[in-house]
Amino acid sequence: MSHRVVFIPGDGIGPEVAEAARRCLEATGVAFEWTVCVAGEAAIAKHGTPLPEETLQAVREARVAIKGPITTPIGTGFRSVNVALRKQLDLYACIRPCRSYEGVRAPFHHVDLVLVRENTEDLYAGIEFRAGAPETHELIRHIKQFTQEALREESAISLKPISAAATERIVKAAFEYALAHGRKKVTAVHKANIMKYTDGLFLEVARRVAKAYEGRVAFEDRLVDATCMQLILRPQEFDVLVLPNLYGDILSDLCAGLVGGLGVAPGVNLGDRAAVFEAVHGSAPKYRGMNKVNPTAMILSGVMLLEHLGEQEAASRLEAAVRQVLREGRCVTYDLKPTRDDPTAVGTGEMADAVIAALNAPRSGSKFEVRSSK
Repeated sequence: MSHRVVFIPGDGIGPEVAEAARRCLEATGVAFEWTVCVAGEAAIAKHGTPLPEETLQAVREARVAIKGPITTPIGTGFRSVNVALRKQLDLYACIRPCRSYEGVRAPFHHVDLVLVRENTEDLYAGIEFRAGAPETHELIRHIKQFTQEALREESAISLKPISAAATERIVKAAFEYALAHGRKKVTAVHKANIMKYTDGLFLEVARRVAKAYEGRVAFEDRLVDATCMQLILRPQEFDVLVLPNLYGDILSDLCAGLVGGLGVAPGVNLGDRAAVFEAVHGSAPKYRGMNKVNPTAMILSGVMLLEHLGEQEAASRLEAAVRQVLREGRCVTYDLKPTRDDPTAVGTGEMADAVIAALNAPRSGSKFEVRSSK
């Protein structure tokens, strides 16, 4: 049986790393039926929009996609395509594992944690009011009327919606992930001591949901600022973290730093009706077409895709092959070498070739290691 999967190459380095992942997925022997679609800058010239309806519809029909990184202009232009994609498909859970890999230079060597980030609310909901706009002045007047707080007239304003319904489903997703993957603890991360109504609601609902999992998965909550410090000092104390949208974005990059950077950080945006797999890193347009960047995060996102499709044996073999290539350190990109000007560094495609070679090597007596669940 073949799996129908939408393939979105993305922008910048996206097509290179996405193609590397696709080749590795095909090398597992699992059958795929790819539907190639575009999004981001690549879609604007042809469709007049960075997120064509036909791409959304393809994902709705296939229910699963793998996507290269997409460029989002800073401070101008269209709003993030990634955010729009998550909202349009209700991909409410962003799951980002952060694991140590032997051979990858990192501050820590035994990190194995997962961030579960709420995708649809919080400051990333995109409800903003431009400084100086008439509606912004009207909103400022209403705020003063209802709260007695006098905001500066030149203020720009962003709203932070947190609902009980969205919080309940993301916390449940974190606990269900923990159960399915043999994890022992879920930590809810918040700032409820200051934001008592928004983060306070997030914490209240998290505590209520946690009661249904007592005796199966432990639960705790921590302030986001303290969590940042504790992750740097004692990352081994964490297992699964569940967070509102903005905190989840920031802490996922922090945790990626613990294990060597965004180049080894995979992820999935998951909803009840669709899943889109992607690397955590951006599109790095200055490296476009140079066959230079690290494809590990995209390949590991492919591992997560295989698990999602029920192809656990293939997923374990592919992750083991990635582990072997990283551990040996010979056929890896420049960022994975001891020095970034190492002449033995290989390109994106060549590193994918090495993973495929390790994947297809005889496993009897080999160095392959299949990681057991924590």
